[in-house]
Amino acid sequence: MTDPVLDALADSEHEVVPCDPDLADTAAFCEAYGFAAEDSANAILVVGKSEERPIACCVVLATTRLDVNGAVRKRLGTRKASFAAAEETIERSGGMQIGGVTPFGLPADIPVWVDAAVMTRDRVIVGGGTRDRKILCPPSSLASLATAEVVDALAKPAD
Repeated sequence: MTDPVLDALADSEHEVVPCDPDLADTAAFCEAYGFAAEDSANAILVVGKSEERPIACCVVLATTRLDVNGAVRKRLGTRKASFAAAEETIERSGGMQIGGVTPFGLPADIPVWVDAAVMTRDRVIVGGGTRDRKILCPPSSLASLATAEVVDALAKPAD
C-alpha cells in the first residue's frame, strides 16, 4: 500500500521526523523535540460555510494566527469560514487527523495556501499526515506543490 504523503514528497528535500502521537500538537511537539515555534508550520483545513463547503489547506507559522474571517473567508468566496471539524478533516483530507494534517498528499481538489511568512524560514516542520510523524523541509518544498500558492497576509501576528 502506498503512502500518499511520502509519495508526494518523493522529489522534494525533506526529512521524516518520528514523534509520539500524544505530542503531535504544535506546542507540545516543539517543547518535547526542541524545535522553535517560529520554525513550526501548522497545516489547517478551513471550510467555507456555504452549501458547497469550499475547502483549503492553510499553512501558517505557529507564531502567527490564521486570518480565517478575513483573508481566508475572502479567498474561499464565502460569507463565513471556520476550521474544519475533526470528522470533516479526516473525511476530506483522505484520512488525516488534526495534529497530523500536512499539505503533502492531500486530494488534488484541495488548494494549499502558504502564508508568505513561512517562506522566510530556512526550514519548517509540518504535520506528516499522521500524528506519529512530522516532515522537516525547506519552505520551497511546500511552494512547489502543484496546488500551492504563496499568499501575503494569510496570517496575523499571534496576540
